[in-house]
Amino acid sequence: MEEGLSLLYFAGVAQGLYIASAAMIVEDDPEALTFTVALAPISSVVEGSLHVELNEAQRRYYLRVVKQRANQAHFRVEVLQAYRQRCTICELRHPELLDAAHIVPDSQGGRPVVSNGLALCKIHHAAFDHSMVGIRPDYVVEVRDDLLAESDGPMLRHGIQGIHGRPLVLPKRVEWMPDPEALELRYETFRLAS
Repeated sequence: MEEGLSLLYFAGVAQGLYIASAAMIVEDDPEALTFTVALAPISSVVEGSLHVELNEAQRRYYLRVVKQRANQAHFRVEVLQAYRQRCTICELRHPELLDAAHIVPDSQGGRPVVSNGLALCKIHHAAFDHSMVGIRPDYVVEVRDDLLAESDGPMLRHGIQGIHGRPLVLPKRVEWMPDPEALELRYETFRLAS
């Protein structure tokens, strides 16, 4: 900290897979044997210290601190691997468009384990989170009645209405299967929204 040197912090997200961040100690409390670390993307490190000089394009952006679940990166890797890098509903196979969705949200006690996760494309993740679609404990997708009756464009017709009654594409390993009790809890939320 006194010399202003950068550190590298490697967070393990899966066996043999790490996410690296640049880190600097910015404050310490020797009496409490604690210190505070600031993290930044690796691209911020220049010649051994965190690069703070911004170019014109970077100055147009605000720095935003985001609260992220501690295990989210690990959870994402495990869930996407279990579902073979595809959406469980529509089978889209572009990992950059996939999320690891919690069946029971962590805010409601859901754990970051594969059996409490679903690989969903971004549109189906948002529809699931907003109770526009539900997943029954027998692994079948339902769409809210009001959306089934709505007339809009091809995305609604094919991307949402077209998945009604469709079975999920499930992981091959039994221990990775979506927990039916978790699905029942989440399905009840969907039914109340209908």
